[in-house]
Amino acid sequence: MKMMTRILKTAMVTTLSGVCMASMAYATPSTTYWTPATSDVQPFNVWHIGVDNYFRLSRTQEELANGQFDSFPTDVGLTVGVLPFEKLQMEVGIDGLFPGTRISPVMRSIGNSLLFNAKIGTPEGAFGTWFPAINVGIFNVGTKSEVTNMDIIDIIVGKTLGSFGRIHGGGYYGNPDSVLMRQGGCKPNPRNPALACIAGASGELDNAGGMVGYDYGFWKVKDKEGNEYNKWVFAADYASGKNFIGGGGFGMYHYFTKDISLLTGPVWFNDHVINGQWKWTVQLDINY
Repeated sequence: MKMMTRILKTAMVTTLSGVCMASMAYATPSTTYWTPATSDVQPFNVWHIGVDNYFRLSRTQEELANGQFDSFPTDVGLTVGVLPFEKLQMEVGIDGLFPGTRISPVMRSIGNSLLFNAKIGTPEGAFGTWFPAINVGIFNVGTKSEVTNMDIIDIIVGKTLGSFGRIHGGGYYGNPDSVLMRQGGCKPNPRNPALACIAGASGELDNAGGMVGYDYGFWKVKDKEGNEYNKWVFAADYASGKNFIGGGGFGMYHYFTKDISLLTGPVWFNDHVINGQWKWTVQLDINY
């Protein structure tokens, strides 16, 4: 599995280097809500700009006592489709993370950092009416050793449920060397003292799990060019595991046009030592 991670990471970074030279921007992989549990892949030569914010609406005494932070770093970025094929699609992207507030010592490396991602797969119906969408991706590939180098590989299968929306599911495997793939975001006996466990954190490895996502669009409209799209989309997802990505949420997308949307709703987490208590998210997405 480690060899597979290295091969995917090397191929992805090589591809992304050309993208970064063309435009110094950042982005998340295609996601349902909090996780990449979606079978969507950016179409060829369609660029996606995203700005994601996660913040607290209030603070508890527990958060104050434990020094847990109010907000995540703001994520600003760019993702683009890079394969001109109907039955095989691929996207690549890069995230720029900017400082959040009250970040604990082990989480300071997350702010002012870059995370790379890539995904390749086949769209639903590519090889027959009942054929599901299938994709393989890698995300949260960071450059800071033992922290942001999560290098998470995921496999997702998605299927439309007729008029009942879409369901997506699969699994993930993260780099065991990253503290963010461990409970409490720490290591029991680290070489670097900054990665040591605080009281209540075990540092136990928890770098694999499952993901599930669901979305349902409604209120169909057409733009001036006759393109039909859903004005509103309900989305929900969840990732297992007590680590940086473990958690989920639900909320609503509002599409101002077929290419511009705003998502908002709550997100909660499996590991409160790493991520703190639940947060509210607002995400702006633009395709062009």
